[in-house]
Amino acid sequence: MLAAFAKAVGKPPEELRLPAVGFNNSKTPQEIVEKFRSVWPESAVYNLPHGNFMALSHEDESPIHPRSVVVLDDIFCIFVGALENIADLRHHYGLPRQATEAMIVIEAYKVLRDRAPYPPDQVVRHLDGKFAFIIFDARTCTLFIARDRDGSVEFQWGIARDGSLICSDDPTIIKEGCGQACGNFPPGCIFINGSGLTSFDHPLHKVRGVVHEDDSGNILSVYFQVDLYTKIPSIPRTGSAANWADAAAAEVKGE
Repeated sequence: MLAAFAKAVGKPPEELRLPAVGFNNSKTPQEIVEKFRSVWPESAVYNLPHGNFMALSHEDESPIHPRSVVVLDDIFCIFVGALENIADLRHHYGLPRQATEAMIVIEAYKVLRDRAPYPPDQVVRHLDGKFAFIIFDARTCTLFIARDRDGSVEFQWGIARDGSLICSDDPTIIKEGCGQACGNFPPGCIFINGSGLTSFDHPLHKVRGVVHEDDSGNILSVYFQVDLYTKIPSIPRTGSAANWADAAAAEVKGE
């Protein structure tokens, strides 16, 4: 799978770009998707508003980490993996037995956006299984990305030549498309455009980018980890959870 979001929408963390300083070997999002289609010729590409896109192929798919894509009410979701508590989640959200993992996380997102009085980490924390997913709400321009706490599913992200955020479960596509400006999406984390990275097990602690340098001080890579010694002073947790979706949309429009 592959997803690309323009810089104004994706708002990738600046630390992700550090290893690429001084290099110019990344590609444009259009070049990256063409490469993806050449590698996976049976793939389907979904053109989203504001020049964003998602792409999915079932070729070489793992039976324990299947890929799926669902579009409901202008919400696009790519889901890779499987949920172990899918029956309980269907019951919790009032969904039929035919509801897939992607349908469930879309419903969880909609409840969170429209009605829930609790923060995003509470929703993802209750997903048991091996997974990574990307949600894009075309109405609010909200991007919501998550990966299970064990990092069981291959999932990487990077920055394209024009600053777009690129996500994929194919490390070769990410490396060739983003050059040095890429890395593993941190396990156990949520990324929301406008508010950044959050650990859903440790939501009150910051997630920081940590650089890996060679003996000469050159930055080789960046990885993200929870800083258990630094707490976030405050997190908005009152009123409707639509607040953060509205904030993300407002930031995108303000770019």
